[in-house]
Amino acid sequence: MNQHAKLRIGHSACPHDCPSTCALEVELLDDKRIGRVHGAKANTYTSGVICAKVARYADRVHHPDRLLKPLIRAGAKGEGAWKEASWESALDLIAEKFIAAEEKYGSETVWPYYYAGTMGLVQRDGIERLRHAKKYSGFFSSICTNLAWTGWMMGAGALRGPDPREMAKSDCVVIWGTNAVVTQVNVMTHAIKARKERGAKIVVIDVYENATMKQADLGLVLKPGTDGALACAVMHVLFRDGMADRAYLEKYTDDPHGLEAHLQTRTPQWAADITGLLVDEIETFAHLVGTTKKTYLRLGYGFSRQRNGSVNMHAAASIAAVTGCWQYEGGGAFHSNSGIFKLNQELLEGTRMRDPAIRHLDHSRIGPVLTGAEDALYGGPPVTALLIQNTNPVNVAPEQRLVKQGFLRDDLFSCVHEQFMTDTAKLADVVLPATMFLEHDDIYKGGGNQHITLGPKLIDPPEGPRSNHFVIEELGKRLGVGDRPGFGLTGQQHIDVILGKRGLGSFSSLKEEKWVDLQPDFEAAHFIEGFGHADGKFHFRADWTGQAAPNRPPKSMGLFGPVASLPEFPDHVDLIEVADEAHPFRLTTSPARNFLNSTFSETPVSRAKEGRPELLLHPDDAAAYGLADGDRVEIGNARGEVVLHARLFDGIKRGVVVAEGIWPNSAHERGEGINVLTGADAPAPYGGAAFHDNKVWLRPANAHPAVFAWRVEAR
Repeated sequence: MNQHAKLRIGHSACPHDCPSTCALEVELLDDKRIGRVHGAKANTYTSGVICAKVARYADRVHHPDRLLKPLIRAGAKGEGAWKEASWESALDLIAEKFIAAEEKYGSETVWPYYYAGTMGLVQRDGIERLRHAKKYSGFFSSICTNLAWTGWMMGAGALRGPDPREMAKSDCVVIWGTNAVVTQVNVMTHAIKARKERGAKIVVIDVYENATMKQADLGLVLKPGTDGALACAVMHVLFRDGMADRAYLEKYTDDPHGLEAHLQTRTPQWAADITGLLVDEIETFAHLVGTTKKTYLRLGYGFSRQRNGSVNMHAAASIAAVTGCWQYEGGGAFHSNSGIFKLNQELLEGTRMRDPAIRHLDHSRIGPVLTGAEDALYGGPPVTALLIQNTNPVNVAPEQRLVKQGFLRDDLFSCVHEQFMTDTAKLADVVLPATMFLEHDDIYKGGGNQHITLGPKLIDPPEGPRSNHFVIEELGKRLGVGDRPGFGLTGQQHIDVILGKRGLGSFSSLKEEKWVDLQPDFEAAHFIEGFGHADGKFHFRADWTGQAAPNRPPKSMGLFGPVASLPEFPDHVDLIEVADEAHPFRLTTSPARNFLNSTFSETPVSRAKEGRPELLLHPDDAAAYGLADGDRVEIGNARGEVVLHARLFDGIKRGVVVAEGIWPNSAHERGEGINVLTGADAPAPYGGAAFHDNKVWLRPANAHPAVFAWRVEAR
């Protein structure tokens, strides 16, 4: 019997913002301590494999720097002076400050702000119940999925797709715009199985030669924001060389003849000039997918995080409609299964208390919101009180300088409920210690797979931390809404309601089953019965202003960005920050292997493995700027400037630079992180955050700007 078998094992789900939502087996050393974390072998998607950072989760749970006591600011904002407080006095103060803010400006001055530090439904979404009960400002959740989901919905009309486990039955797996080895390791589990058992080819499309591309049979490194051009050229070749499935197109798509005519000028040479790829690379890829019926296109989020990201997603998904590969097991295009779960969270979120007259504020534009930008406030009062759970906007949100400026306002009161002293917690007025996922009850759904998985409380938290649910319940009592619908229930009771309304049993029954598989049948998953639009067709003609989407902004916010510039058919559209003479480089801020957004950056092993904030730079570009490996390099744009260390890397196009990972601001020598450089403007048509779409200048960090400009010009 092995050591793992002797241990007491608890079952849970990874709570983090990753499509894999891995089913976990946790070594329980006693009532308060865990050992290693393993992937559940019996779960057919996780298949026993998890990422290394979650495997060593004990480093987070038992970290000596965990927050354990409520803290109240005792000096100037950001000074780091705190005094310990009881939970009762801290919660009383928060309620007092919220009530005072409401009395001065009205209820909309309070903005509950959250995101995906946990993906558990109870602990993540319960904050909405307090929002609606108190008529606080609404939250338009835009930072992650908007651009990708919008583009997908334009084509498919429903947020589902072929069973992700079918990658193992494919003859060609195309991993497009996601560094799966780093961000969703289970994609690789099934793709590698297809290669071993079927001889399948793996194609990886990305902006640099990352860990996933190293696993590829064919790797395509293109310039950021040009994926739509590649997709169009591929479809041009499919039509040109007789590889388009015309029978499928006639039955299942809205305007194949219009698309073919549109693509006449979208040649491989046209795309090569835009993407930086070779014509032969484009032709090879097109012929591979055109002659391989069982091609599975796994479309990620990364390539959509451009100002033209929705267009790119729509174009890439359109390839599967031209080849007709959706007809085959192991074929089709997949982005997310988030539309299949259909869980009723009405009681948890208090949606019946929602007042449609209350304004919404854009999650991604917290910087403009907190600094009073007129177009960000939608005619309402300034935000003077914040409750923050599950997110770290001072580190992860765009236009970091604006975000920090807003948090440092003397008239802003902010409460941050956190596990560690993050960049956001450092600027708060009150910091509350939070439990971790093994220390409370919750339930999870996996957008990258098809499972709903229970995460029951497995260990007791240290003395001090309390769950998100506890905080919402206690504030509800103090703010006079504790008797409203949805309040007064335990986390388990909320789970019972959610499962019961879906006909999936209860907390107790799911605890026995561990997870439930909700994958639609083949016909529904592969759209054999028709796509999600009213006409049952895949739409090449995108309705950029009328299409429903899970994250479309409310009518009161309208549409965003240059909607009139969005193309009728799949295309490349230059809405991106194109490099120019003053900003000759394109920066993308890609995920690091050992971090997950800003999470895990506090654990010693993750920090040691990542080293320090670095900038991947092509050796020829480095030579042109007189830079050697390891040199300090400054990059900047109109939003600010940041210093990193150069790492010479030839797996990237010239004129492109990559900064991996969201390091704490304090890890950068000036105390400012990479999101100083990212923009908070909302892309067309439904908003989002274009994190990977930045033009920047570059120079040696010690160079005087005027002298350096002269030297570069002289070269």
